Parts: sequence; C-alpha cells; structure tokens
Amino acid sequence: MKKMKFNCDYMEGVHPRILERLVETNLEQTAGYGNDPYCVSAKKKILEACQCPDGEVHFLVGGTQTNATVIAALLHMYDGVLAAETGHVNVHEAGAIEYTGHKVLTLPQKDGKISAESVENYLKWFYADENHEHMVQPGMVYLTHPTEYGTLYTAEELKAIHGICQRYAIPLYVDGARLGYALAARETDVTLPVLAQNCDIFYIGGTKVGAFCGEAVVIPKKGLIPKFFTTIKQHGALLAKGRLIGIQFDTLFTDGLYQEISAHAIRMAEKLKKALMEKGYTMYLDSPTNQQFVLLDNKKKKELLEQVDFDFFENYDSEHTVMRFVTSWATREEDVDRLIEIL
Repeated sequence: MKKMKFNCDYMEGVHPRILERLVETNLEQTAGYGNDPYCVSAKKKILEACQCPDGEVHFLVGGTQTNATVIAALLHMYDGVLAAETGHVNVHEAGAIEYTGHKVLTLPQKDGKISAESVENYLKWFYADENHEHMVQPGMVYLTHPTEYGTLYTAEELKAIHGICQRYAIPLYVDGARLGYALAARETDVTLPVLAQNCDIFYIGGTKVGAFCGEAVVIPKKGLIPKFFTTIKQHGALLAKGRLIGIQFDTLFTDGLYQEISAHAIRMAEKLKKALMEKGYTMYLDSPTNQQFVLLDNKKKKELLEQVDFDFFENYDSEHTVMRFVTSWATREEDVDRLIEIL
C-alpha cells in the first residue's frame, strides 16, 4: 500500500477549480505583468475582503522570494529586520535576507511568537546605546502568522506590536504563507480586516493553500513602497504571464473557496490531534492550526516512518525528536483515519 504523506502542505498540485479555470482560459490572449483582467479582478476581491479598497495588491511567485523582495524594498541599506529567533527569515531561508544586504536581528520567542514587550525592549536598548550609529539599525519588524510552530497571534497582540512600531516609525510586516489556516482556526479573532488595520504590509499565501504557486502582497495604505512594481521587477520576481497567479487568486477569492479549503485542513488536523492525545502521545505544544508537533522517542519515530511520512522538526534530546504532521486543503479524511489506525 502506498505510504501516506503528512510532510507539508504543498505536495499536491492545485485545487481542481483553479485547474479548470486555467484550462478554460489557456488560449486567451491577455496583457502581461499583472495587467490582465484576472489579476485586476483578483486584486479587487482581495482588497474588498481586507476592507481596504484603496490599498495595493502585488503578486509574486513564492514565499522566500516575497520576503526577500518586500524586506529589501522596505529597508535602507543600513537597516536590519527584527524577527523571532525561530522566524522563517532567520532559520529556513538560506540567508536570503542577508543576501540582499540586510541583517536579521533576532528576538526571544515563546512557541514561535514575539511580544510587544520584547520589540520595545530591543528598540529602547538600541537607542540607549551611545554607539548605536555604528550598529545595524532596526528598520522593521517581521512576524509569521501562523508561526513556524503553528501558533497564532491575537488581534490584541498584533495591535500592541503595531503600536510599538508606529511609535518608533518602523513598519510591521506579516508573512502569511499559511495565512488561510490561521484565518480558519476556530478560536482566532484575527481576520483579513484586522490584519489590514494592524500591520503595514502582509501577504496572503497561495502556494500552501490551494494554488500551484503565488503569494498576494497586500499594502493597506497605498504608497508605502514607492515604485514597488519596479522593485519586484528588479528582484526577478515579476512574472511575465502574471495572469497565471491572477487566475488562481481570483478563483480562491470567489465564493469563499480560500476559507472553505483552509477550514478543511483545520478539521483534519483537529481529528489527528485528538487521536494522538487519546492514544497517549505527547504534544510538543498546543497548535490550533494545520501543523501538529509531537514528541516521539526515536524508536517509535523509526517504527512510524516505515508506514507513513512526516517531517523532522527539531532534536529534543539524545532519545527524543520533535516531529511534525501537516494537513492541507487536499488532505483526505480516509488517510487521516488510516494514520490513526497505525498510531
């Protein structure tokens, strides 16, 4: 029997509705670089969903590319970006931010999250140092929502961090590679309008939430980054056949599809989490999203990997490993049931 895979949320191709629209429109001739009617429609739908009709939306291909482009565009040549020590830009982007000439300035985290207090403490410490002009300037704050640990910020936490950023006149940027799964979590109070009100720029992930590829960068207040279109081009991030991403997001933001498929992943994760706990497995932390982290002794890890694929996350000690099970928009419930039987 074929091994089931719970490694990540971008193993399948694309949601069938998107595939249908790509086939239907395949031989149409449209303008390039995002000037086609599908990109225009998708941008309008996204801004309406975010309740910021006067904002901007830009489409890029992938998450690391988006982070590197946005961060480089926001920072001066002497600036760095504040992020959790576990943040994606610090740990799993192969130095992409440093490659653009900007340092990642790390902050302590708890379950993947940083606090307004830690941001403020860093900024106070920095400006209290009489030699700070010899140092990398903290030029912005970067968050992921959900975090690398699947945890979520509350609306109040986002508001507090944004308030500190406004006080020090630096932008807050939210990486939303898995944003759909954050929005679909049962107990969250963060919505797209809440994000638009409480950060300066964020992106809505498509690659991990039903699209072949593509991320939608939202700038709630137009003009934050002058000539951002040109900056995207300069970074090699402008897709000539922009409609390929436009069609995908136009479909995802029609009839609530983005929310619907994200909610499916949450239901599958909750079912798996419940079974893990009932069977006596130790959860590494309490994640309300589609990533579930389990503390396994290495013998049990080896046994399970013979029948199902899941991901290494981090070493815990010499005898235990933190492993990650991930559900997605495409996870089949029968596969979750089979996994539960194996457990």
